[in-house]
Amino acid sequence: MGTPEFAVETLRALVDNDYNVVAVVTQPDKPVGRHGSVMRPTAVKSYAVEKGIPVLQPEKMKDPDFVEALRAYNANLQVVVAFRMLPEVVWDMPEYGTFNVHAALLPQYRGAAPINWAVINGEKQTGVTTFFLDKDIDTGKIIMRLPFDIADDYNVENVYDGLMRLGAKICIMTLEKIVEADGYPEAVPQDELIAGMGELRPAPKIFIDTCHVDWNKTAKEVYDFVRGLSPVPGAWSLLTAPDGSEKMIKIYATEKTELAASEVPGSIVADRKNLYVCAGDNLLRICELQLSGRRRMTASDFLNGMNDINCYRMK
Repeated sequence: MGTPEFAVETLRALVDNDYNVVAVVTQPDKPVGRHGSVMRPTAVKSYAVEKGIPVLQPEKMKDPDFVEALRAYNANLQVVVAFRMLPEVVWDMPEYGTFNVHAALLPQYRGAAPINWAVINGEKQTGVTTFFLDKDIDTGKIIMRLPFDIADDYNVENVYDGLMRLGAKICIMTLEKIVEADGYPEAVPQDELIAGMGELRPAPKIFIDTCHVDWNKTAKEVYDFVRGLSPVPGAWSLLTAPDGSEKMIKIYATEKTELAASEVPGSIVADRKNLYVCAGDNLLRICELQLSGRRRMTASDFLNGMNDINCYRMK
């Protein structure tokens, strides 16, 4: 059960390792194009169709027709990767239950966007976890965890790609563990891990307002925020002109500096090639950006088309 490319890597590993994938469950096709006349399948569906695997695409997971169709496959086990919340009638259906491949080291970063929030929070390590589903979100007993180091220059795409491959690996390792245990491997309640872990950090869904840059934060915090949202959905700010007009500007890459900010947060300090913005402590160099209605470009290309940029500010 899965939808995006992240889930395809795990499905591919199941197929390549000769597991008997009797069916795939994924989101319904989505209309795309100017008039919504073209229906686009999910990445998981495209791969499943290519491999001749039956596909189920329920609008609602509790739909009786879907539940019966799923039950008819008589699967021993269900594997969930980047999908949606399942009702008990679905996750409790197989003999050996349902396990999820989660892109974080649970119990940290429970929620819909664990990769983004790990980078935004400046974590040096994240990972993947397999756990059995239960009635709450990302709280089930943990089967396995594998760590992944986050380099300081990684953006969310780098971490996504690494965890996608690691997720496929831990899925196969988990299945081997389940087979060795005749279907019932040892699994650890998350409460046993929380005690010595300190504050738990959540990973809620990312919305457009979530991506607005707060220039009052330190340059390091803004740097992590930008890379935690790059390339999609993209951190944004409002470029405010001297006359008060505003345009949205997306920021895709920055560099930290040791230069102290001499003006209020959001102030722009630039020369012909370098674009800096004052954060709460230091200047942050902007490397790649995109002005609303324009293409993504380097800061130097952006500066070539701007006059009196130092009279503007970020808000």
